[in-house]
Amino acid sequence: MRPSDIFHPAFRALPWWWEAWTPSNALSQDPPARTDVVIVGAGYGGLSTALELRRNGVDAVVLERGDFGVGASTRNGGMISGGTNLGKGLGGKSPIADEFERNKAALMGAGADSLSVLEDIIAREGIDCGLHRTGRFIGAWTPRHYDDLASKVETYNTYANAGASMVPRERQRELIASDYYFGGMQATRAGHLHPALYYKGLLEAAHRAGAVLCAQVEAERLEKTATGWRVLTAKGPVEAREVVVATNGYTGDLTPRLKRRVVPVASHIIATEELPEPADKLLIPNMRAVGDTKRVLTYYRASPDGKRLIFGGRARFTAAPPEVSAPALYTYMTDRFPQLKGIRITHAWTGNVAFALDQMPHMGMDEGVHYLLACNGNGVAMMTYLGTQTAKKIAGGSNAAVNPLDGRPFPDHALYNGEPWFLPIVGAWYRTRDWLDRKRAA
Repeated sequence: MRPSDIFHPAFRALPWWWEAWTPSNALSQDPPARTDVVIVGAGYGGLSTALELRRNGVDAVVLERGDFGVGASTRNGGMISGGTNLGKGLGGKSPIADEFERNKAALMGAGADSLSVLEDIIAREGIDCGLHRTGRFIGAWTPRHYDDLASKVETYNTYANAGASMVPRERQRELIASDYYFGGMQATRAGHLHPALYYKGLLEAAHRAGAVLCAQVEAERLEKTATGWRVLTAKGPVEAREVVVATNGYTGDLTPRLKRRVVPVASHIIATEELPEPADKLLIPNMRAVGDTKRVLTYYRASPDGKRLIFGGRARFTAAPPEVSAPALYTYMTDRFPQLKGIRITHAWTGNVAFALDQMPHMGMDEGVHYLLACNGNGVAMMTYLGTQTAKKIAGGSNAAVNPLDGRPFPDHALYNGEPWFLPIVGAWYRTRDWLDRKRAA
């Protein structure tokens, strides 16, 4: 099959999620002259901050430089878990790894709480977003990776209540119709949802609660005042007591200090045409989410209706057109599921995830500005959680409960200025290491 043959005649270089809800400005208002809190960024983090602030009687204005939902909140894979991804990239001995080890109970507990907060919001606000709490399978790229996963099961279950257990290779087909991995780990406290419909529901909930939502209004500059902040926009300045930055993988020059602490990494996704059989019968029993332990990872799940496969990964670490990213992802997909050869792609898209240099999520304050950033590819639940926690902190003032993710050291690096020049080098190095690991395991 030639690369050009993988594209369906009705192919669109847009998220498949947008077939159900398209980014829009329908709820947009002009910003007022004054408010209690200005939130920069209308993704999951910004909207959940606004929603919780209004639930606590605090006025909130959300500024979004594009249309509502045009960013990563409607471009991700929609996979959710609680706590099992925290600290997963911290190996060996280092100050960061040591700090995580000392505080892992609290940190992983916060990760577990993130899933509960997400589910509570969905239930409370009546958000119909195709939520499936059917667990996740993490495939081991090599036998050594299997052993590494096995060494973490007790930790995941003790501190994140993950419902984790190991699945040896001979039982792998109970969870996934593929022999590609060397076994893996399943976690029952995980699942997936429709990210655009969740975003739509969160947007509407914030609007109902009385948040002022402003699309196509970029925060151009922040100025300190005697009573707080002045946020300059093309539609006039907004005076506020507090400012929250929730820009994540799209953090820019408005906050250069934060930009140097966040690495935007492109994540590429494809959607197949409708499958000849439902995905839970053909590919993934029980509609689980699936990921793997490769450095150049892949992740995939069925669409909420079970008719398609949504397949994502690091086809490139930077943005690339569908002509480049889609064939790479198609190869990854058919390596795992040879039965999908000949199935065509109807959609392909890209969005930025935000990594911190310590691979941990962060909330806190920098020079008087609140921030919630860097969920390292696990932002559906975590950004919702960090936004909710930031709002509680602002509303509660000195009486607010302390969150273990709040105020942790947020590292930067002397060689990084916010422009990720090194990502192609890192991507090539990771691909080489993955190839060598797999070769040795053969």
